[in-house]
Amino acid sequence: MPDITLHDNIAAIPAAEWDALAAPEQADGGRPVDPFTTHRFLAALESSRSTGTGTGWTARPLALTDGPLQGVMPLYVKGHSQGEYIFDHGWAQAYERAGGRYYPKLQVAAPFTPATGRRFLCAPEHRETLLRGAIAVAAQNKLSSLHITFCTPDEAESLAGVDGVLHRVTQQFHWENRSYASFDDFLASLSSRKRKMIRKERETAQGHGLTIRALTGDEIMPAHWDAFWQFYQDTGNRKWGTPYLTRAAFDRLHDTMRNDMLLVLAFDGALPVAGALNFIGRDTLFGRYWGCVADHPCLHFELCYYQAIDWAITNGLGRVEAGAQGEHKLARGYLPTPVHSLHWIADPGFREAVAQYLREERRAVDEEISVLTQYGPFKRVDSED
Repeated sequence: MPDITLHDNIAAIPAAEWDALAAPEQADGGRPVDPFTTHRFLAALESSRSTGTGTGWTARPLALTDGPLQGVMPLYVKGHSQGEYIFDHGWAQAYERAGGRYYPKLQVAAPFTPATGRRFLCAPEHRETLLRGAIAVAAQNKLSSLHITFCTPDEAESLAGVDGVLHRVTQQFHWENRSYASFDDFLASLSSRKRKMIRKERETAQGHGLTIRALTGDEIMPAHWDAFWQFYQDTGNRKWGTPYLTRAAFDRLHDTMRNDMLLVLAFDGALPVAGALNFIGRDTLFGRYWGCVADHPCLHFELCYYQAIDWAITNGLGRVEAGAQGEHKLARGYLPTPVHSLHWIADPGFREAVAQYLREERRAVDEEISVLTQYGPFKRVDSED
């Protein structure tokens, strides 16, 4: 019989065994499809104390064994709803107003990372066993809920309904590479008005006298991380109150993942003044963090969106995921894309209330995606432009 066990941390599971399940495609020597579920990413968060005691993210990875390791799941005990990006703050408030205790809860996720990827790191036939194991952990510990965020569409569709699990659909904005040969080729696919807008924004950003460099691997130096830490703190303090990652996280990530990262920096002479950090998947560039210490109009668009598109085209990647939210991305070639999550709620009455909310939300999201896509920046089929 298969055995489901909880571990105290990611490090308790050998990296080679974890990655054989999380990224079996690495066996050919290439990149993982999803760098955020690799052992090196999750372990870097743990060893740098970005997750763990006092952070609200306590790792309790779930493992399925039947002799050898058959599956793993990046499971966390959460003391809040920060750093998730598919938010349930409203659910928590409603449940607690009704006299319930929402936290702690269980979360299956890549912490602080709004990027779609596999959450059931196993063969498809083992998914339901892992799901039922996670539900059992929540039920046995009298926790309010289990949330599996940014899972793949296939995972969501195959597991929705198991033990009352609810399927949620939200949205992000993604850029798709339509076999473009260059950035100018991408621009040629846009309406003339949007094409002119992007050219103007790039001219403005590149007209500040700054030098923009896209760095990866050994090109990234410790001084670059020192600068980026300042950018990250500024953005984190304004958006979240407290930055999620510690300074040590960037050192750990550099040690183990510098070849999986693209750091785009703007220099005023020798001084970095702004930057955007991306992670590189097998076919996707994932935009993660941005920050600056000086205001330069349009520089955010250049470093976060246009440099990412340019790099993806040059390196043959099929997609850029620029993170959570942001309808301003639409005009810059990033179209609305469904994002999936699964949710198990212990209380039957509250589960039904959430289910009703999700049905209404799904209709609204589907309509919004349809409308926004029509207003995208690309030429219409019937247009002469």
